[in-house]
Amino acid sequence: MNPYLSKTKEQNQTTSWQSRGQVAIEFIIVLGAVLFFTSLFLLTIQKVQEEKIYSNQNIQLKEIALTVQNEINLAIASSDGYIRQFELPETSGMLEYEITIDNGIVYAKTTNDKHALTLPIQEVIGDINITQNTIQKLNGEVYLNQ
Repeated sequence: MNPYLSKTKEQNQTTSWQSRGQVAIEFIIVLGAVLFFTSLFLLTIQKVQEEKIYSNQNIQLKEIALTVQNEINLAIASSDGYIRQFELPETSGMLEYEITIDNGIVYAKTTNDKHALTLPIQEVIGDINITQNTIQKLNGEVYLNQ
């Protein structure tokens, strides 16, 4: 038997420990890569969801402002004696909002100042309320909550 080709029991045990150590290190590397790519995937999904929520919030605020604009335009186009009640939602999606009318402009914005919108309107007398509103046309003038 050639002494250089045969391994001793001690050498076999050392090779076994080195093999186990290499497997453990490879496992940790693979696990780290899986965790990294999973985290990257989840962050991408979260970013897409945030963009959808932001877009939906803009759409909802625009719908509220357009409702006010359309109600005023309808009252202006109507004859004297027109009266109508309309409601605005208490929140714009998940956020509270403010809406004002000033100098022929409807201005709607969320209270966190992340979303805002202005739309032109004809001059009206009065202010807009969040929730219940009454609009009427008397003597050629449009009154809002008067």
